[in-house]
Amino acid sequence: MTILLNKGLAQQVSRSGLLWSSLPPVPDRVGFAGSFAGVSNGALLVAGGANFPDGGAPWTGSAKAWHDHIFVLENPKGKWKEAGKLPYPLGYGASINWKDTVIILGGSNEKGHRAEVFMLNYKNGKIETVNLPNLPHAIANTSAALVGSVIYVAGGIEKPDDKVAGANFWALDLNAIEKGWKVLPTWLGAPRMLSVAGAQGDAFYLFSGVALIDGNREYLKDAYRYHPQTGWKKIADLPASVAAAPTPAYALGQSSLQIFGGDDGKLAASAAVLKEKHPGFSNRILNYNTLTNTWTSDGKAFATRPPVTTTLTVWNGNVIIPGGEIRPAVRTPNVLIATYK
Repeated sequence: MTILLNKGLAQQVSRSGLLWSSLPPVPDRVGFAGSFAGVSNGALLVAGGANFPDGGAPWTGSAKAWHDHIFVLENPKGKWKEAGKLPYPLGYGASINWKDTVIILGGSNEKGHRAEVFMLNYKNGKIETVNLPNLPHAIANTSAALVGSVIYVAGGIEKPDDKVAGANFWALDLNAIEKGWKVLPTWLGAPRMLSVAGAQGDAFYLFSGVALIDGNREYLKDAYRYHPQTGWKKIADLPASVAAAPTPAYALGQSSLQIFGGDDGKLAASAAVLKEKHPGFSNRILNYNTLTNTWTSDGKAFATRPPVTTTLTVWNGNVIIPGGEIRPAVRTPNVLIATYK
């Protein structure tokens, strides 16, 4: 890995040709996991999420707090500002870009999981909120992607204490909102949460995630493609689980989907013992070729391990990964930006 210096900012070029650097961190000392992110009228939005405000962790007796802020960055060299608030504190749902708005789907807070869907429009320095049809039921730790004008939402967990993850698969055509959500047949594998969604061409993809077996986590490596005319098809397994990796996957060109990092589950059983000594999550980039149905890996693609439980969005052609967890219970305010060179 080559280290470059550019305008005073350390940058890293991975073997995939990505030039990684950082935007200004979100204005919070601790940072957030489970935030929503997207682009509205040219500005980057990062909203909601949860953290342990004192920098603690569950094993120190700290309580998780959910947030309702909406931070806006109008240009990469600017400063974040708070431009409004969500209707309520919220995190761990899904978000997608639609035209000049950011759509937020489901999520959770201290009162439980939510089914609401709404649109954020940043206009004239203010946030406008427009409600959309509710999901068929409440869901958090879900994944979603936009294929054409259709939002697909797959998996998650309906209630915080559920012992089995969701097998839900729903679709909403944004050009026919009055028709509401359609409940579609599910994929062929186990119910799951914390998956990575993807969209390439006219197909939706579902990668990895976590199944719950009597409440215990099973890390998955299977993957599936959905086409509205032909339904679901199993595709090649991933080399490793990428649970909770930034989602959706990044669509590179017309035949590649890229997944950054994720939790492979190897340290899941010992996380409570390792605590602050946990080294973090996977630092690989996985590339799925939709034409050849094959996976390749860039090996250790990051000098530092990327976060999990966060959103991936694209801003001015650049990959943006805001905040997230860098190891269990530890958030980061840093915002990664990657440009292909």
